[in-house]
Amino acid sequence: MSEKKINIESTLNELDVIVSKMENENLNLEDSLILYEKGISLVKGAQDSLNKIEKRIQILSKNNELTELDLDD
Repeated sequence: MSEKKINIESTLNELDVIVSKMENENLNLEDSLILYEKGISLVKGAQDSLNKIEKRIQILSKNNELTELDLDD
């Protein structure tokens, strides 16, 4: 599996840059749409990553040990 790991902190920084550009720059509609789509993609990826982390924490809390899950099923 060649899944790209998402770094939450870098994703949040990238989202912050996108929001700043959309708020502060005089972008045309096409550029705004491109940034919006990129932001939505980043948010979805971060949500997936956070959901996986939450499931791992729940398992750790339940069993006092961390086991790997195949969450792609």
